Amino acid sequence: MRLDKYLKVSRLIKRRTVAQSACEGARVLVNGKAQKSSYAVKIGDEITIEFGSKPLQVRVLALTETTKKQEAEGMYEVIG
Repeated sequence: MRLDKYLKVSRLIKRRTVAQSACEGARVLVNGKAQKSSYAVKIGDEITIEFGSKPLQVRVLALTETTKKQEAEGMYEVIG
């Protein structure tokens, strides 16, 4: 699954276009390295999103094409 789509489906970022621009601006790191929005996310990847001064670090637990709002938090775990 593409990185920008994963961020939207998991509801870490509300819109896919915002996720794409965050990736282009090098504000999204996967396993410590800035990645493009087309990066293929895998289970176990650690994603860091820089929201202003507070970075959010999560570990990918599941990949699903669509999900309900209540189930979206099960796609990742916050690790930092």
